[in-house]
Amino acid sequence: MAETQNQNAAPEQDLNQLLKVRREKLAALQENGKDPFRITKFDVSHHSMEIKDQFEQLEGKEVTVAGRVMSKRVMGKASFCNVQDLQGNIQSYVARDSIGEESYADFKKYDVGDIIGIKGEVFKTKTGEISIHAAEVTLLTKSLQILPEKFHGLTNTDIRYRQRYTDLIMNADVKKTFILRSRIISAIRRYLDAQGFMEVETPMLVANAGGAAARPFETHFNALDEDVKLRISLELYLKRLIVGGLERVYEIGRVFRNEGLDTRHNPEFTLMELYQAYTDYHGMMDLTENLYRFVAKEVLGTTVITYNGVEMDLGKPFERITMLDAVKKYANVDFHEIHSDEEAKKAAKEHNIEFEERHKKGDILNLFFEEYVEEHLVQPTFVMDHPLEISPLTKKKPEDPEYVERFEFFMNGWEMANAYSELNDPIDQRERFAAQEEAFAAGDEEANHTDEDFLNALEIGMPPTGGIGFGIDRMVMLLTDSPAIRDVLLFPTMKSLDK
Repeated sequence: MAETQNQNAAPEQDLNQLLKVRREKLAALQENGKDPFRITKFDVSHHSMEIKDQFEQLEGKEVTVAGRVMSKRVMGKASFCNVQDLQGNIQSYVARDSIGEESYADFKKYDVGDIIGIKGEVFKTKTGEISIHAAEVTLLTKSLQILPEKFHGLTNTDIRYRQRYTDLIMNADVKKTFILRSRIISAIRRYLDAQGFMEVETPMLVANAGGAAARPFETHFNALDEDVKLRISLELYLKRLIVGGLERVYEIGRVFRNEGLDTRHNPEFTLMELYQAYTDYHGMMDLTENLYRFVAKEVLGTTVITYNGVEMDLGKPFERITMLDAVKKYANVDFHEIHSDEEAKKAAKEHNIEFEERHKKGDILNLFFEEYVEEHLVQPTFVMDHPLEISPLTKKKPEDPEYVERFEFFMNGWEMANAYSELNDPIDQRERFAAQEEAFAAGDEEANHTDEDFLNALEIGMPPTGGIGFGIDRMVMLLTDSPAIRDVLLFPTMKSLDK
């Protein structure tokens, strides 16, 4: 412990001296034929929490554990050390008379941060702490760096994100978040697999990055001497599979959008999209409700979650409201009474909503929604029936073709999912692509481009289909009460230190 405590106060030359001492210890071990890096395996029988949870069965029994030394207290002929493994920490009592004089002399030179293996009997100390009475201690890895000061942990957020390995060692809550993330994704897969969905994989490098409104990353494929893009969505390839007769498909994978960084956005993030033949966006709403409840119950044991002190109840029926009604409710502007682009622009000016000249009535309705409505959608809410202008891949509402059969799912004021009754009319789809090309020419860098192969697939014939895209990272943020997307990405995008 003394070494880590002294580190923060030590001048740079003292720190360099401590690092030098560690390398000298390694050199001495290697000279004596005890090089830890030559060890290839160590058989672990138990982890820390297993031993604590099963103490009554394991008391007096021999176990082997392995992990990182997080603290060490040497007291002459006997010592204590605390070892951290995947599940947590456990104390070990290391006595010279139990492990032998030579091994004990070696143990006394081990440092905080070293990785060791311990074989010994499970017992409880006089103070009631479940521990291991070591019979053998093996140095498995010599740590040549120094961990952050133990009591204050690793708090510099920039270093935490850049050195996630250190963050995971020093901050138990961080490790817990990423274990929960893995369990959340596993629960999603279990739910969808049980519903008859098939998990598939589609290309990341594409000629035409479509399926979403976003600017792609571009690169060059040397072998074919062609420019390609990183995908921004999973949609168009998954729909091709629906055309091919795979009636229920999903993919969980990374997508890439050339956009800024903030608490909810990272240029590469995990998206899940699924498509189901012979259903519509109402079917996707039912699936979303059931999926969220299942995952929360499986991972957290409850359907009531708390984010930043606010309770959200996934057990109650999710609210369903049209975008028109939501804007009327929260902005007090009734777009039922607005019939032209000019009237919409006039209303925008009156409410200080910034817009571009190319924007049409539907675009401006969406701007009102973003400005006035989103922040109020804290409890689970489906916002339905978006304007045609912002939904180039969605079926029109038969009774009102200015709007489409689409919903966005909101919680905590965040968009959590986006779903459609998918457009399967190839003639209509070609017209929508043409409108997107016009928007791109007018300055919209996030507009879609015409995908001729996708149009060919639609001409082959795609059944009526419901589809949805889930932001996995935001879902994990909510279920783990994490303040920023970087807190749920093991290795978030960071600005180069060379810049």
